[in-house]
Amino acid sequence: MDSHSPASLPVVREDSYVTLHYRITLASGEGAGKVFVDTFSGRPATLQMGVGQWAPGMEAALLGHHEGESFSFTLEPAQAYGERNPELIQRVTLAMLREHAGDETFEPGDLVEFAAPNGGRYSGVFKEQGEDYALFDFNHPLAGATLKVDVSLLGVM
Repeated sequence: MDSHSPASLPVVREDSYVTLHYRITLASGEGAGKVFVDTFSGRPATLQMGVGQWAPGMEAALLGHHEGESFSFTLEPAQAYGERNPELIQRVTLAMLREHAGDETFEPGDLVEFAAPNGGRYSGVFKEQGEDYALFDFNHPLAGATLKVDVSLLGVM
């Protein structure tokens, strides 16, 4: 269906549940052209608007579109996951790594989950290992990237 869907079809609102296929492609920066996620070849996703499952700018781009529409949009880093923060690239001692991640043998690019002091969890991308430390990037994997997002809205409630 084109972008001129009949008004009788449900429209995406700030509190909608949306079933959709989507593809996020890096449009700029390191890895430009790389597909970060693509549901078109598998099961569609369900998104509850307004609860933080997607960055606010990504959700805002869905608002007002009708069920059945397919469209694309591009978001600058500030509208998506923000700029990269150099302060979020940190060294972790190997002892701390063993204690909080349960291991210390990782390959560059591995996403490692840590136990937080408050009982929560957080993740970082392993960059390199020194003699007594490991270097992690705790930025969101899409921080600093301009994103191209292709969407097909299958259902809106």
